[in-house]
Amino acid sequence: MDTDKKIKIVINNEKEIEENKGITLKEISKVFKEDKSSIIVGAKMNNRLRELNYEIHEDANIEFVDLSTSDGIRIYQRSLSFVFIRAAMEMLSGCKVTVEHSLSKGLYCEIHYKREITEEDVVKIESRMREIIEEDVPFIKNSVSIEEAKRIFKELGMEAKTELLDFRKSPEINIYSCGWLKDYFYGYMVPSTSYLKLFQLKYYAPGVIIQYPEKYTPNEIPVFEEQKKLSSIFREAEKWGEILGIGYVANLNKAIINKEYPELIRIAEALHEKKVAQIADMITEKNKRIILIAGPSSSGKTTFAQRLSIQLKVNGLRPVALSVDDYFVNRELTPRDEKGEYDFEAIEAVDLALFNDHLTRLLKGEKVEIPTFNFHKGLREYRGKFMQIQEDQPIIIEGIHGLNDQLTKDISHDKKFKIYISALTQLNIDDHNRIPTTDTRIIRRIVRDSKYRGHSALTTLKLWNSVRRGEKRNIFPFQEEADVMFNSALFYELAVLKKYAEPLLNEISEEEPQYTEAKRLLKFLHYFASIEEDQVVPQTSIIKEFIGGSCFEE
Repeated sequence: MDTDKKIKIVINNEKEIEENKGITLKEISKVFKEDKSSIIVGAKMNNRLRELNYEIHEDANIEFVDLSTSDGIRIYQRSLSFVFIRAAMEMLSGCKVTVEHSLSKGLYCEIHYKREITEEDVVKIESRMREIIEEDVPFIKNSVSIEEAKRIFKELGMEAKTELLDFRKSPEINIYSCGWLKDYFYGYMVPSTSYLKLFQLKYYAPGVIIQYPEKYTPNEIPVFEEQKKLSSIFREAEKWGEILGIGYVANLNKAIINKEYPELIRIAEALHEKKVAQIADMITEKNKRIILIAGPSSSGKTTFAQRLSIQLKVNGLRPVALSVDDYFVNRELTPRDEKGEYDFEAIEAVDLALFNDHLTRLLKGEKVEIPTFNFHKGLREYRGKFMQIQEDQPIIIEGIHGLNDQLTKDISHDKKFKIYISALTQLNIDDHNRIPTTDTRIIRRIVRDSKYRGHSALTTLKLWNSVRRGEKRNIFPFQEEADVMFNSALFYELAVLKKYAEPLLNEISEEEPQYTEAKRLLKFLHYFASIEEDQVVPQTSIIKEFIGGSCFEE
């Protein structure tokens, strides 16, 4: 045996094998796919994310990536969208496809054609996709010069990609081919189309939703759940992007380089303020007494609540705030999760009976002694804090359960006004590479946790999966029950957050499991030109909640 040609490979920290140098991750995955409950689409090799076509030439630790992971879902979704783009271009010659945003447990895309697309068109596109998948077409990656890439994209009518290349510092770029179609994607692909059998298309005028598995249910396509309100707020975000002339990262970068961004920031912030004022007017006109604000982590709920309070005061009201946290049950009564640990995010962690009793009495004009929860002792205490309100004093309640009717079950619907807030990004990298809302929120949180909680980026990333699970259970199922949605995203924010987030992410060492996620976020931020001076951001901006300098800080 020629030992110089052999390498040792450890699989999932359990199985050790010896193989010839040059073996691919794909070849190894075929042997070990029985160990995975869902489709293997990639791998972490020595803690770096790799495509399955990657050849191994050294001793390696390998952890296969399947659809039960965020990395796996991203690879699958990206590859599937490439096949969709190709099939659409073949079935509707001359069309232009834009990958827009997540919606209804899928990926919403639009096909821009000489006429409106129909359900019949979508059926034909899905049929063509399945043919391409059955053909097992390889995804081939080639490195080309920036000039060559510009020529390719210009021929294909992909202007946003061409403009983005003007800001690329590297002289070369990786371009994928799927049959005749060449495209650039931010991230990796599966080896070939046969990996992508689990999907379906749904016609959702004026576009299409690509449905595929979620990481929580990696072997099935989730049931379609229409999200009319969320869809509407995304359309509104699209219109805002048109107003500002900032639909893609290249547009933003040009505005930064040409020093045009201060006015654009003022317009973006004015649009935010106008929306907050409109919400305040709705509450005032309908004489709502209880205002409930909920949204996922790092949505900017605190600043939004403060700005809404000011607009309500402009309308002649005198809002007061009530904290759900003060109504936690005593520690020994707190429910536990599947690991036996206290589950403070469960709605049962709140004394619902007491909370509803106090709300009911307050609305009647009675004086109520409000508790204070002592987190150190894990006990609810009474410290002589009383509240009594009048007709012109709506109660603002901010918390993860705000949209869940259980929280305010004794209060009639006509008295309540529910607001869902999230950072629904209106900016995309280009036509086919979107910016997920989740990425914006994690970068916000990394910056805020460092500044206000003394947490490293590593700590924040370690907690993120748990945060996401809580959102999926306690927030997202109720978002369509909101009376109104507020989009807290600002097109320019990543250009501001970049200078804070990059050094924090660079601190994460290669040995940490979160290293691959840190590298992915760093690559993502690399697309953005940086806005260095924070003084262009108003003190009332939601972004100040994360970078500091907010006029609402206590």
